[in-house]
Amino acid sequence: MAATHRIATGSVIAAVCVASLAGCGTGGDGTGEQERDQRKAEPAPAPKNVVRLIGDGSTAYTGAQPHLPRPERLKPGEKPPQFVVFSWDGAGEDGQKLFSHFRKLAKENNATMTYFLSGVYLLPEEKRDLYHPPQHSPGRSDIGFNDRQGIADTVKQLRLAWLEGNEIGTHFNGHFCGSGGGVGEWSVADWKDEISQAKQFVRTWKTNTGMRNSAPLPFDYDKELIGARTPCLEGQKNFVKAARDLGFRYDTSGVGNQVWPKKKHGLWDLPLQLVPFPGHSFEQLTMDYNFMVNQSGTTTQGDPAKHELWGDQMRDGLLQGFERAYEGNRAPLIIGNHFESWNGGTYMRAVEEVVETVCNKSDVRCVSFRQLVDWLDAQDPATLRKLRALKVGQAPKQGWKAYLSGEPAPAPKGVPGAPAARR
Repeated sequence: MAATHRIATGSVIAAVCVASLAGCGTGGDGTGEQERDQRKAEPAPAPKNVVRLIGDGSTAYTGAQPHLPRPERLKPGEKPPQFVVFSWDGAGEDGQKLFSHFRKLAKENNATMTYFLSGVYLLPEEKRDLYHPPQHSPGRSDIGFNDRQGIADTVKQLRLAWLEGNEIGTHFNGHFCGSGGGVGEWSVADWKDEISQAKQFVRTWKTNTGMRNSAPLPFDYDKELIGARTPCLEGQKNFVKAARDLGFRYDTSGVGNQVWPKKKHGLWDLPLQLVPFPGHSFEQLTMDYNFMVNQSGTTTQGDPAKHELWGDQMRDGLLQGFERAYEGNRAPLIIGNHFESWNGGTYMRAVEEVVETVCNKSDVRCVSFRQLVDWLDAQDPATLRKLRALKVGQAPKQGWKAYLSGEPAPAPKGVPGAPAARR
């Protein structure tokens, strides 16, 4: 395994006053001596926009994240909300402007999302040798690196996304799949090395780009990072062991059905799910890439005449999966995507239409993984056991109130114990 390349950073956390996380100045205000004396006697107002820069100032502690709802435990007999998680692998802003588009879409539709950042998207091409991928030579990445403009644009979206209540996870770095050093062959130590480097690239993007006057990311990434999805859904077994040791709270690298989640190895297991695939006899994974592979193969720009059909299939499959849960066991729906224009952008259109259709319903919560695990951790374990006992699409026969409170369901009309029929 290649040794991790560490970049020296300052150990002192500086307290600075900034305007919009960018900087501020002070100067004379022309007030008289009497007025200044009066001000000295008054209590100082609480400082605004105060941050504590971390290391080289690439990240900063700015207080609790805004717009995070307080998780509440279900009351006895209360029907659980329908959670939907939209998540994005890679999560960088390029010329397609898809990050900014979906960030704004989420804000307009009462939703928050999870953005899994690839660390190398904050590492400029000319500094690629700073990356020492496990089981590969320094400077190797199957998804490339970035340039200064791309890094500046990505940082801007990450900053705005977090301030709007979205989650910043990790998709690690070089995205190595398959044999020959792919993530499925990595050891626990390899995963810890990869995670350490992913964090380091986030903590040092200013040093690596020279953009020292830019605003910092408004979070401490060591505290922000609580979950991930592995490249190509490979390497989960050893990744989970590493993630548990590093204090992660969830993993979403698996494949599963639409049932309520449980913990594995101390982490919430939140897999991508199988949903109906319109026009086919088999079910499909809730990810744009998997729909594409089952429609146009590995060709990312297939027959243009079929683009609309393919997008409709993904949209309708996700909506059918949503309805199955919404009217059934209310299991969270987990959806994964990429900021890509595969097959003419038809999958991006499909996701957008799903967001607009489901996220504005009163009892639906389109949330990040962080918000979902916060809610799960707040629940009575006995309630979660009952929820997990429900199968795909299965609603409680006696109704939610009886199922989650232990109260007997009312007897059906026409049987002993039923209310007398009115005449």
